[in-house]
Amino acid sequence: MSYTILLVEDNPHIMKINHEALVMKGYHVLTAKDGQECMAALKTNDVDMIVLDIMLPDSDGLTLCREIKARYKMPILFLSALGENEQIIEGLQAGGDDYMSKPYDIRVLLARIEARLRSLPRRKRSVTYMGLRLNTAMLTAYYGEKDLMLARKEFFLLLALLRSPNRLVGKEDLYRAVWGTDAGDDLNALYATVSRLNKKLEDGGTGKRVVNQRGEGYTLDTI
Repeated sequence: MSYTILLVEDNPHIMKINHEALVMKGYHVLTAKDGQECMAALKTNDVDMIVLDIMLPDSDGLTLCREIKARYKMPILFLSALGENEQIIEGLQAGGDDYMSKPYDIRVLLARIEARLRSLPRRKRSVTYMGLRLNTAMLTAYYGEKDLMLARKEFFLLLALLRSPNRLVGKEDLYRAVWGTDAGDDLNALYATVSRLNKKLEDGGTGKRVVNQRGEGYTLDTI
């Protein structure tokens, strides 16, 4: 089953290690380097779990945790260089579901995440829209009974658009939803994925197409 995990971490080295380890385990991984990017990611993605650094450049992780818990219900695992008992207690009292001190064994982190995800209640794992049916557990997409045979990034691109029907999704937001990080100045991967997805939507007889609107973002339109 594919779960979506949001990593909130301002240290690029730690982010890279955690991101690669989680992707190797088959998770869909989103990244944010501060509180602002974290909240933006939560608005446009269904996140199953957050791994949250306490010391962020624009916010205190404890305050951010309280803000997240007031709006969302996913578990939060704190990662922090602050490992004293009082600091751990403070993190759990702020709403954290688990707490690990840096440095840590990546295998332990993965095991903690897996255990927390196993405890989640089952929730709806499908998205439907005008004949399209996406299974977010199996990462499969159908139009009627026809399997569209989408690759992983094509699936997440289509999923991001279906979660915002009739609304323009900005290029940067779409890139982050699919690749889990900022695009920088290079959006070529996004353009290529849109092109491949449109070919499969056409071959599947869906009558849908991903359309670039005024160069600002994309919508899924009927043709």
